[in-house]
Amino acid sequence: MTTFSLFPPSPEQRRRRAVLAVAAQVLFVLLVAAAGYAVSHYGRTVALRTSPVDPRDLLRGDYVSLNYDISQVPRRLWRGEAEPRRRRPVYVELQPTAAGYYAAAAVYPAEPATLPTGHVVLRGWISNAWRQGLQLRYGLERYYVPENTGLGLQRQPLLVRVSIAPWGQSRITGIEKLPAAASPR
Repeated sequence: MTTFSLFPPSPEQRRRRAVLAVAAQVLFVLLVAAAGYAVSHYGRTVALRTSPVDPRDLLRGDYVSLNYDISQVPRRLWRGEAEPRRRRPVYVELQPTAAGYYAAAAVYPAEPATLPTGHVVLRGWISNAWRQGLQLRYGLERYYVPENTGLGLQRQPLLVRVSIAPWGQSRITGIEKLPAAASPR
């Protein structure tokens, strides 16, 4: 509720309000940066296989648009009672493979209470559902690379390192080319 005063705020009150507004903005930027570092520090890093799609954005520079192996999963992995629907959050259980990366083991409509040892959960969204499968997004589908390096990553399978924090937030921490022996899909 606002109150009106016959007297305008004094210069000292205006200065105090301006300092508080600037301090709040600086604090917000610092908290956003700290949240990103906290994901890397407290999160568990997993490797995901992917194949890049687009390498360039004229306004933002080089990037690699990533299509993960776990972006399209068979419908048999769905563990919900209700039918999966577009734009709904899901939790994908990832299990380690013998090849050194993680693969989808199950897709849940709510975060699972327990997981087998070595498994992790990655939060995503359903972008499409059909009879045979689900198409999922994770918010990790674009990775910016140094200028003029995007084309070198365009036509080969990659291994993406993703850090997943205990509270569900995730971020890409690295990207590397797959060795020739591990490349065939």
